[in-house]
Amino acid sequence: MKTEGQIQVEISRQLEIIQRGAAEIVPVEELKEKVRKSVESGLPLVVKLGLDPTAPDIHLGHTVVLQKIRQLQDLGHVAVIVIGDFTGRIGDPTDKAETRRQLTEDEVKENARTYVGQIYKVLRPEQTQVKFNSSWLAHLQFEDVIRLASTLTVARMLEREDFTKRFRDNRPIHIHEFFYPLMQGYDSVALQADIELGGTDQKFNLLMGRTLQKEYGQEQQVALMMPLLEGLDGVHKMSKSLGNYIGVDEDPHTMFGKVMSMPDELMVKYFELVSAVDTEQLAEIRRGLAEGITHPRDLKIRLATELVTRFHSPEAATAAVSRWQTVFQEGSRPTDIPEVTLSGASQWIVALLVDLGLAASKSEARRLIQQGGVKLDGEKLANPEAELEFPDGSVLQVGKRKFVRLRH
Repeated sequence: MKTEGQIQVEISRQLEIIQRGAAEIVPVEELKEKVRKSVESGLPLVVKLGLDPTAPDIHLGHTVVLQKIRQLQDLGHVAVIVIGDFTGRIGDPTDKAETRRQLTEDEVKENARTYVGQIYKVLRPEQTQVKFNSSWLAHLQFEDVIRLASTLTVARMLEREDFTKRFRDNRPIHIHEFFYPLMQGYDSVALQADIELGGTDQKFNLLMGRTLQKEYGQEQQVALMMPLLEGLDGVHKMSKSLGNYIGVDEDPHTMFGKVMSMPDELMVKYFELVSAVDTEQLAEIRRGLAEGITHPRDLKIRLATELVTRFHSPEAATAAVSRWQTVFQEGSRPTDIPEVTLSGASQWIVALLVDLGLAASKSEARRLIQQGGVKLDGEKLANPEAELEFPDGSVLQVGKRKFVRLRH
């Protein structure tokens, strides 16, 4: 049995880890009380994260909250991942200027399947429960829905910035959108969650869980909000649409290269939010950079190696390091260039880049060419409208990381 001194040390240790990197915790005093009860009783806290499968894949920005949950699992707590197969049919209107298109049931299920596979790259499966909120929301009677709706006023809903802006701009807000935060909040009631995590843009929804738990006579959850992670441009939130993302399912070489390309000033934040380094190691990283002892490149290699190991394997990380050193430090082509067979010797370069997945769109392909980012056998291509003949065995290069050998 633990002594009072040991209990206090453990409480302090857990609070330090839980609060590390958090943008806001509401309220901190309740978090301390929950941790105290957990340590004294030996019962784990129920940590909730809601995921609406509105997109089929996850990037590193999404893993910020997953990494925090992993830290809570390492402390002995239990994660409950709520896949919003029911709420996902509405879609969270957060940061949206217009009503979202409602997803079909098949779309939601397919996206959810992909999500579940990806979250286990961060979380411990044995300490993770995955639940679909249709299992309780789909069975609510209309009487239950009326009770749920009666807990909140329209004025309170319009406190959400996105709703306020649309209302002010005379853009439509559909009634069903008001039910999104109510349903997400009801998820916390159904699970009797102790802590709910989300990004800072989810504050309204997380606090809704507290409101409804109080209404239903439960102990209220603590809302733990994590910062939004800037993308590789160092300015905007990581986003696939902006092209500044690192996808957790990207191939090891692309993932490694993207980490190596990030601005130096982002490194500490990335280590803090998406790395498994502990508090002491993070302090050493900060000190090494501040005192000029540690070279930023070496830290990027360390971070890139850790991420590729986690999302792929140690062997993949070793190969990625070797390839990066070959291509970037020694200025050579990689030896493992993938090969593709062309349907004809002559191709429009823009269409070819898109077809090969080297550019996301024709407009991006044109931009890459105009910026000198596309080479054929080491020679820059300048004309995006060119129809070119590609000799068998020639190498098409896009940027510093993407190579394809063309065959006929």
